[in-house]
Amino acid sequence: MKATLNQLVKGIIAAKGDVPATPIKNIRLHSKDVKPGDLYIAVYGTIVDGHDFIPEALDNGASAVITNGRDVGTLPVPQVKVSNPRKAASYVAAEYYGHPSKELYVIGITGTNGKTSTATLITSILHEAGCKTAQLGTLGVLAEGHKQGKTLTTMDAINLQKLLRDLADDDFTHVVMEVSSHAIHQYRVADVEFDMTVFTNLSPEHLDYHGTMEDYFHAKAKLFTSLPLSATAIINSNDEYGQRLIEKSTAPVIKFSPENKSDIYFKNVKSNLKGINGIISAGQHEIQIDSSLIGDFNKENILSAVGTTVAMGLPMDTISKGIHNCKIVSGRMEKFTTTHGAQIVVDYAHTPDAYEKVLSTIYNLVKNDGKMIVLFGCGGNRYASNRPIMGRLVEQYARFFYITPDNPRYENQERIVKDILTGLSSQNFKVFADRGDALKTALNRLKKNDVLVVLGKGRETYQEVEGVRLPYSDIEIIEEFCENTNS
Repeated sequence: MKATLNQLVKGIIAAKGDVPATPIKNIRLHSKDVKPGDLYIAVYGTIVDGHDFIPEALDNGASAVITNGRDVGTLPVPQVKVSNPRKAASYVAAEYYGHPSKELYVIGITGTNGKTSTATLITSILHEAGCKTAQLGTLGVLAEGHKQGKTLTTMDAINLQKLLRDLADDDFTHVVMEVSSHAIHQYRVADVEFDMTVFTNLSPEHLDYHGTMEDYFHAKAKLFTSLPLSATAIINSNDEYGQRLIEKSTAPVIKFSPENKSDIYFKNVKSNLKGINGIISAGQHEIQIDSSLIGDFNKENILSAVGTTVAMGLPMDTISKGIHNCKIVSGRMEKFTTTHGAQIVVDYAHTPDAYEKVLSTIYNLVKNDGKMIVLFGCGGNRYASNRPIMGRLVEQYARFFYITPDNPRYENQERIVKDILTGLSSQNFKVFADRGDALKTALNRLKKNDVLVVLGKGRETYQEVEGVRLPYSDIEIIEEFCENTNS
């Protein structure tokens, strides 16, 4: 890309004074990544302040710097002062890469739970429609010819704009992306032009960052209050925060609900451990649903995917086939079966709301002569007050359960376990210091018709301890066990 400093900042109202036409080779948010000719944007983070690293950026060859106006002394390169460097980074990145989202049909999905499942369903439908589609989110970048690479739910503004440019140049037509509340609050998607936004639900999470549920809601709401009339908002009207969003959205709204007659709803539906079957009413249309996904919450995810693709004008049979073709959502209610009839369900659930949805669903589907066993843990350095609540939910539904590590990070695992135990009133559990040992024990004790629910890690391939990601996978242990018992 070829650009000059004055071109990149011309749309930033807060930029003061005459800006020179300094050539810019690249844009960087991290001083250590700066190379000669790059523009360095000093962002104030939650732990460190990028302004403190301006000397390092200059030593590495930065040709210009964007700051928040803080006194950083006299610099040997042009300094552009703005009111919000994060917001400036979004605009500058979009300008540098030629506003690629204008060349793509972009669908943004936000909410506490269901983002990945909804994104996967929509992507499956678009593939069935013959659209060259990329999926971005917690599973990484799922796009033919592009490296998957795990990242944040929503990557930083510069890398996101670069990826969108690469996708547009590679003839992708559609992008389905998860949008986190952090990303919205930090302006990472401020200059992505969304054609469609989807709201799944809202429950307590990330309150260590946002502070209150109201602030958390307002962060999510920004995705819907800045939409043009040409866009469409797909909103869960069964959620209390969804009801509020319907009133706030600046774009036309399509409502979906699994429980009430809405714009998109199930006319009839059956759900069991084999999947979800029924008929969805969508205006004047009816869509036959035959999905291998399980769980009442997946009814909501299916409805949101249907609402999105109906609004896009896709044929009903294409939508039906796309949902049928989506056999699994990686790490979300994935099913495995042993030869003696026991089943294992793996889910990424790591919030009280997700626990309630997963556990209540499976509890109601377990055969009368079987029992539900649960293996779980709570992450370290995360919302500690959730731990006793999650323990209590597991105790409510499970006949027996195992408490194990789940990314303790920099926190003491014994401290995490003590927090969980404060929510318990029974002794129907066993604590393990090693998650792999606990999982192998649970698998070997399974009997016919039992269901083992493994929560928290999904398809993660590591255990994060003291800043180190140690190789570990629930899925690998389960697949090896099933292979050995089935051989």
